[in-house]
Amino acid sequence: MKVVTEYLHRRIAVLPYDYPPAIPIAGDICLIAAAIVAVAQRGALIPPGWALLGGLIAMSACLWLTLGLPLPHPRLVPVTLIATTFAGTALLLLDPVPNDIAPFILVVAGAQVAATTPPRVSVPVAVAAGATIVAAAAFGNLEGVPQYLTGVGLGWMVGFMLQTQLRLLQREREAVARRAEQAASDERRRIAREVHDVIAHSLSITLLHLTGARRALQEDRDVDEAIDALTDAERLGRQAMADIRQTVGLLDGGPARVAPEPDITDIPELVADFVRAGVHVKYDLSGSPEAVSAATGLGLYRITQESLANVVKHAPGEPAKVRLRVAEDAVVVSIVNGTHRVPRPEPGAGSGLRGMRQRAELLGGSLVAGPDAHGWSVRAEFPLGTAIRNCTLARRIPGLS
Repeated sequence: MKVVTEYLHRRIAVLPYDYPPAIPIAGDICLIAAAIVAVAQRGALIPPGWALLGGLIAMSACLWLTLGLPLPHPRLVPVTLIATTFAGTALLLLDPVPNDIAPFILVVAGAQVAATTPPRVSVPVAVAAGATIVAAAAFGNLEGVPQYLTGVGLGWMVGFMLQTQLRLLQREREAVARRAEQAASDERRRIAREVHDVIAHSLSITLLHLTGARRALQEDRDVDEAIDALTDAERLGRQAMADIRQTVGLLDGGPARVAPEPDITDIPELVADFVRAGVHVKYDLSGSPEAVSAATGLGLYRITQESLANVVKHAPGEPAKVRLRVAEDAVVVSIVNGTHRVPRPEPGAGSGLRGMRQRAELLGGSLVAGPDAHGWSVRAEFPLGTAIRNCTLARRIPGLS
């Protein structure tokens, strides 16, 4: 039985529709059964009579498929089904009998056609099936015409509903595939932002330490100061490698054990790294950081990190000020440095300000960057109201906690 089922599944797979194999197989079995009963009603099975020819023609398309004979082009299957069932049923209806089953061959065939072809094909087929039944009643004294016509209509409706459900299922599959692709694309962009932020910060600070070590050896001949600078550079390099491994590890399909992401409480240490590297940064905090969620804290950390890296990159030697204000309804971070120069994006770059702005929008906040009275300023604001905070947490960056 298993071998037969697998064989039928393979045969059904070549047909131009995507139904579960059980559905077309059940339709073929019903059509073959109706043809056999119609022939038996006419006493043409044993001994074989001329009505047997009509039954064989009516179910020939289904037998062709079931016996494994070479299939025509898949698009010709509905045409073959229509031609054989109509021809075979017409021969059977030349000699109608009481409670005749032969018209049900047209009912099943009409349902199969409606389930596999567009309405512009299936509706004329249903009309032709009804006309065949009416003609058999007019010229062959077929009884029960209203019931048969009702059966044709119901068969067409069942087939049309099956096709509608199939199309809805296909659209749902396409929508799921698009959502999966979009989620993968969003995740790639998120990881790219994380890697960019980590590398930009770490390289900027490491280069400052290396510059300090070179000057200590070249100008001051101060070995101890150079060793301290190189030690800090080594520490930051190792930390950057760990952060990059952690971020890239998110691409692994298996379970990953990673360290917690930085949050708002790590901003003082971030500022201290820049200060140790020789950047004049002043940090000012007001309010309670505990009111800030982990996702918002990570956003604040990354925005501060990228902004200070931009100060080192585009305004070396300029002092900077980081001000973090946590109020009841919002948290605001502003990073200001004394230059009025507009940072020029490098060729192929552009993920700095754009990445910060996207990060702020994902968390339900906003970011403004540009020159002001004090120099170049980056200001990010995130709401902290109860309802808004719940919405923010629900929309936080995927994969982060």
